[in-house]
Amino acid sequence: MQKILVVDDTELNRELLHEILKDEYIVEMAEDGTQALEMLRESREKVGALLLDLHMPGMDGFAMIAHMKEKGWLKKIPVLVISSENTAAVESRCLELGVSDFIHRPFESSVVRNRVRNTMELFASRNQLEQKVEVQTETLKRQYRIIQLQAEKLREAKPFNKLMTEYSSAIMELETRLKILNAEFSQEYNRNPFESIKSRLKTAASIYEKLERKGYPITVESIRENLTDVAGVRVICSFPDDIYRLAKLLTRQEDMILVSEKDYIKNPKPNGYRSLHLILDVPIFLSSEKKYIKAEVQFRTIAMDFWASLEHKLKYKKNVDDTDEIVGQLKACADSIEQLDYQMQEIRNRIDRSRM
Repeated sequence: MQKILVVDDTELNRELLHEILKDEYIVEMAEDGTQALEMLRESREKVGALLLDLHMPGMDGFAMIAHMKEKGWLKKIPVLVISSENTAAVESRCLELGVSDFIHRPFESSVVRNRVRNTMELFASRNQLEQKVEVQTETLKRQYRIIQLQAEKLREAKPFNKLMTEYSSAIMELETRLKILNAEFSQEYNRNPFESIKSRLKTAASIYEKLERKGYPITVESIRENLTDVAGVRVICSFPDDIYRLAKLLTRQEDMILVSEKDYIKNPKPNGYRSLHLILDVPIFLSSEKKYIKAEVQFRTIAMDFWASLEHKLKYKKNVDDTDEIVGQLKACADSIEQLDYQMQEIRNRIDRSRM
């Protein structure tokens, strides 16, 4: 049986509560706050709940609650206040201090038992949940430390650094070819097919985490064979048809090999995400050889990139209410952006036709 500690300077109140609770709990009693604190110092781990009168000589209930809060005991022991007062100010002060519930005099046996039982069950459930969160947090921290250590080992390995140089070369090769196409297109059509190019190279920690998550060996050869997005280039275009035109021009170059294509513009993801993804084997020219290195190229319009960037930031916001509604609103925004893209493209087409 769990132990209940009743703290009240009135003997009749202590005896009444003992009679109400004795069949379900071991009930111990204290006459004032000083005696109760002494009992808690000796065996607080065994106390399942504390029933506490507020108005007592010497150390009153408020002082005892404050002392327990300072010691951190309120996180381990739920406190139910015994009081004949029913004012909002008193209850508010108690709740601010960390009290779990109230038992009002005169005592009603069923109410007392239910309040004690419910408080203890809720408190135990909360503590179990907090313990699980702590364990999971510590596990994630350990995993992160392992990833960082392994990533450091990767960074120090000469073959890994050589591979990263090759991926960097693939990015530079793609950027150069895209800029050449942009310059040629500008001369021929008097406008640029894209607004900007962004590039990124995965970090050693990110590479290690993905290999481990996918169950692949942590080796340089495994990186080369199993990861297609270590080197990434994002091309931001003005209009949807510029995306397809530019992608076609790039993949038609005789030494550029298209490995795979995912068209999320014609077939958007369920959340509304739109982009054209290409995995390419990109030729790089080293001092002793020509090699092919895989790289990912993403094509988006300005509007698509705007939506994707904000959606990514919002996705990682914590403790957000109405999640389903927000997801629906983001999807509606993505659909509106698609319509806007094609409306702007049609306006451009009308202007171009008027110049012919």
